[in-house]
Amino acid sequence: MPGLLRGLARTAAIAGTATAVSNRVSRRQAGRWARHDQQESYQQEPYQQEPEPPAAEDGERAGGGMDDTLAQLTQLGELKRQGVLTEAEFAQQKSRILGS
Repeated sequence: MPGLLRGLARTAAIAGTATAVSNRVSRRQAGRWARHDQQESYQQEPYQQEPEPPAAEDGERAGGGMDDTLAQLTQLGELKRQGVLTEAEFAQQKSRILGS
């Protein structure tokens, strides 16, 4: 019987050691993966687009920029010079473009 007890004790010690080592390896591995995931999330911040300005009444973007406004005014002036627009129509469209 002493040989049986010695075998059981030895098996219990080996099993306990194996369990402790396995648990420690699992915790270390989980910690490494957590740090790795955290680093990836910092490196890959999602791209956030700037919100688009609200659409103007005529379907164009509001605040389209000075270039758009100047191009529209230039085109409007050219139409007036060609006689396509009257002075009143020119003034009305100019105030619409300038927003006043």
